[in-house]
Amino acid sequence: MPSASTTRRVLAVSVIASLTLTGCQAPDDADPALGQADRALDLADDLASLLNRTMELTYSADYLLASGQTATIAQTQDPARSTYSWPGGRLIVTWRATTHCETAAGRATCTLKAPPVPDVLNTNTPMTVLHAETKRRGLVAPLFVMQMLTDAALDPDAVVTRRSTTLAGHRATCFDVRRSADDFTACMTAEGALGSFSGQVDGKPVELTLTRYHETVDDSAFDLPAGAAVVDGRTAT
Repeated sequence: MPSASTTRRVLAVSVIASLTLTGCQAPDDADPALGQADRALDLADDLASLLNRTMELTYSADYLLASGQTATIAQTQDPARSTYSWPGGRLIVTWRATTHCETAAGRATCTLKAPPVPDVLNTNTPMTVLHAETKRRGLVAPLFVMQMLTDAALDPDAVVTRRSTTLAGHRATCFDVRRSADDFTACMTAEGALGSFSGQVDGKPVELTLTRYHETVDDSAFDLPAGAAVVDGRTAT
């Protein structure tokens, strides 16, 4: 993984070229281009720092969905794995398998697939798997939110406004994004966890808010539901 400083530099160069960002007005005698560049660098630094924290974080977080139901996102680094749980389902991504569990009539069925192998177009990655599966359940993966924020920062027609807040007792930075096609608001905690999201994801409304955050993850978060029927679709090698 690139270093934080490298990520910041790459993102900063791109953002300076095309970012429209609201913020404090520059003095009348200041060069507007310099003020814009400073704000772009500041935003690029924030996003790069958040991205690195998100990727390196071990945590478990509970969320309230728009439906009034709850969901949980958890990840660890050693070993590297992630899990997303929602009413009636669970997605577990590890280096061994991608496991999708669905519960119907009180019985869970879990299907194991081989972990995704990135292709030359980078369209088959753990991130794309998480995005495809979670959006169907009114969730959004934290790394996908960071991708949305980066895309907005690189959009010359987007307006991005930052503000500070507190979610579930944790400091967070919120980004209000106004674009022609897909306005959204995303908040990231100081630790790097997704704090909240409200907007459209591939044309579907998604809304969730952090209600509880844990700095540790119980191993049981990656267990299959008790009594689940298992369908192993991995190819033996």
